[in-house]
Amino acid sequence: AKLLVNSVSPVMLGGLLYLGSGIGLLLVRLLRDRGWRASGLQPGEWPWLLGAIAFGGVLGPVALMFGLTRTTGSTASLLLNLEAVLTAVLAWVAFRENADRRVVAGMLAIVAGGLVLSWPSGTVDAGSGWIGPAAIGLACLCWAIDNNLTRRVSASDALYIASFKGLVAGAVNCSLAVLLGSALPPLGTAMLAMVVGLLGYGISLVMFVLALRGLGAARTGAYFSTAPFAGAVLSLV
Repeated sequence: AKLLVNSVSPVMLGGLLYLGSGIGLLLVRLLRDRGWRASGLQPGEWPWLLGAIAFGGVLGPVALMFGLTRTTGSTASLLLNLEAVLTAVLAWVAFRENADRRVVAGMLAIVAGGLVLSWPSGTVDAGSGWIGPAAIGLACLCWAIDNNLTRRVSASDALYIASFKGLVAGAVNCSLAVLLGSALPPLGTAMLAMVVGLLGYGISLVMFVLALRGLGAARTGAYFSTAPFAGAVLSLV
């Protein structure tokens, strides 16, 4: 995404990432079920899913892409540790999940590790100010809310949840980007962004929803916090 955001507007890129996720997972679901099948969501679960889409599918990706225009990929990856911590805090405070001591210790280690790894060059790139890191922090808060809301519907079909979220969020952000004056990128760039979205947002989200069922939002967020460190290493390569 850091490579793509140099040639695609943040709002458009956020939309393409989720649109690729939604279209790809929809095709997978149709092949799996050999046709269309109902979602299985109960009427009372739809507000939770729509809230998750608004925060995690629409606001979160745009905030991250905007932050990436003002930070390096490695710095952004380390700042994404905030998602796991905020997810756990919301799970404990707002949704009354149990605060296991090991998870609390893990969260403290996550924050400490991120500080240590980002310390040599600082968490803010020279000349970029605080706007980039603040945007990434906002994205983490959006995804933390998303994670806890998705926990409420995680018993339903994970493929449906992820594909519906991708289609709605992708369509909203792409439409918003066009209204704001952004041009559609070349086909090759758009396809690359959608493939990145299918892997990073689509398949990843399906696995995340499956994990939420048995682990809860706090523990799933803790395990998921290995991703920023992998992102930091890959950005150096």
